[in-house]
Amino acid sequence: MQTFISSISQKEFPLSEKMTGNTIRKSIFDLIVKEYPNFNRKSLISVSELNLYRQKYLANYLVEEVGELSQLEEEVLKTLNDHEIISEKVNLEDGSDISFGQRLADKVASFGGSWRFIILFAVFIVIWMTINVVVLATKAFDPYPFILLNLILSCLAALQAPVIMMSQNRQEEKDRERSKQDYMVNLKAELEIRTLHEKLDHLIIHQQQELLNIQQVQVEMLEDIMKQINQKA
Repeated sequence: MQTFISSISQKEFPLSEKMTGNTIRKSIFDLIVKEYPNFNRKSLISVSELNLYRQKYLANYLVEEVGELSQLEEEVLKTLNDHEIISEKVNLEDGSDISFGQRLADKVASFGGSWRFIILFAVFIVIWMTINVVVLATKAFDPYPFILLNLILSCLAALQAPVIMMSQNRQEEKDRERSKQDYMVNLKAELEIRTLHEKLDHLIIHQQQELLNIQQVQVEMLEDIMKQINQKA
């Protein structure tokens, strides 16, 4: 297998990874020169080494834009480096790691905010009043104005309010996690686009050089043909 020596690490790499300095984007080329001043446009570098400097360039870009990198930005850069999907790194709460009290609060809030609860509670109140006013008119255990019923309703409202607030707080936590995931996905998409632009620029420059080489060969062939024609003439 044919190999070449990298100008920055002095290590051997397959010839298929060979890249020259004149095909590297200026911003990344300048980043390499900062660490290796002897690196020039004719120097050689491997694709794997160039990818490391692309990651450094993206990290520097983030630092310039948002200041010090947070844990979210570092995770995004890590997924880029490891070629991972962002949705595999950030998972929303699926119910497996919540406590019994939180699960109960979710169920109570879900039931308390439904038409089923309203209808059942209305039926309960009507039955309570009917029993105390009609069925047990003379021996009612909660005669009008239904003091016991009012006490039950007050206790129920006092308990239901913090349970609903607990469920709302958990919903806000889920919303924050979704916002973090959306931010990470958008940030990774932006960085991927910037990397894609850099690769396209490299490809265009490489193709232009190949076309120039082909044109030079064609010009040389035409010159040889013209010389042969002149000699025969």
